[in-house]
Amino acid sequence: MRNSVLLLVLTAFSVIFWSFRETNEPTILDFEVPKKWPVPVYDFAKNPLTQEGFELGRKLFYDPILSRDSTISCASCHLQYTGFTHVDHNVSHGIDGKKGTRNSPVLINLAWNRSFHWDGGVNHIEVQGLNPIQHPAEMDNTMEEVIKRIQRSQNYPRLYEAAYGTKEITTSRIMKALAQFDLSLVSSNSKYDQVIRKEKGVAFTDQEKNGLKLFRNQCASCHKEPLFTNDFYASNGLPMDPFLMDVGRFGITHDPKDSLLFKIPTLRNIEYTFPYMHDGRFRKLKEVLQFYTQGIDSKAKNLHPALKKKITLNDNEQKDIIAFLYTLTDKEFLFNKRFSFPK
Repeated sequence: MRNSVLLLVLTAFSVIFWSFRETNEPTILDFEVPKKWPVPVYDFAKNPLTQEGFELGRKLFYDPILSRDSTISCASCHLQYTGFTHVDHNVSHGIDGKKGTRNSPVLINLAWNRSFHWDGGVNHIEVQGLNPIQHPAEMDNTMEEVIKRIQRSQNYPRLYEAAYGTKEITTSRIMKALAQFDLSLVSSNSKYDQVIRKEKGVAFTDQEKNGLKLFRNQCASCHKEPLFTNDFYASNGLPMDPFLMDVGRFGITHDPKDSLLFKIPTLRNIEYTFPYMHDGRFRKLKEVLQFYTQGIDSKAKNLHPALKKKITLNDNEQKDIIAFLYTLTDKEFLFNKRFSFPK
């Protein structure tokens, strides 16, 4: 009898102990790779996705505390409803109303990116966030000050303990949490995706079908399916803005072969991610196609080989391509409350 009672006590203690332990360990999240997509570049084994890490990164992403005067957050230039970029001006606006020199890149499907920014100046997503925080025209802050502010807050130490098992706040943990949120921004449920998956009741119109055919013939060498980028750099013959004088990747490598090369952006959700090009000079897709058919200088320095041959598209064909591009809109992604401002 005594042994039975002792066994019951030990069993009850064990249940309580393991329940307590489980509720205090981060909840692991699966990163689901869409069917027939390539393997992500990012190594999740070194920073496993957790619900607590994601929520911490989400709060940091939307918190202006990261900027010097607490007015600018990551979301200031990367709005969810516009594909995590901005649409109200050509180039990014930062602290004190200062203007940057480039249109903010979209934050979509970043787990497949080998490098970041228009010039590829950052080669790992876990350090990407350092640039905007410290850039004088963006957030103009220091990591030492950011850490002090987070330490003084009422909520962050608790969130860090939930995510990392400790209230210690470090630069590395800030960057890893932001990376967890950014990596979760996967867009893979547009009409295009549903048609490719052969879902019932979803089909391209004749115009969209023709647009896809034209797109694959004229655009796919750089904007490769299913990510709609090849994650490389190219010169598309866009004349240099005489005010911005942006030399592209050359500013990072100082290799003349990289002069005027910019990262090839994804076209997913392009209906909502205007203005277009690295300097935001075009506000409509029609303008972009008109540039590719009429504005490219075939003698431009380092011009991508695929663009040396003139692209010929009549007005109807351009409309068909745009109709197809609209099928890349993923409203489930754009309006997913999981990615919105934390309540």
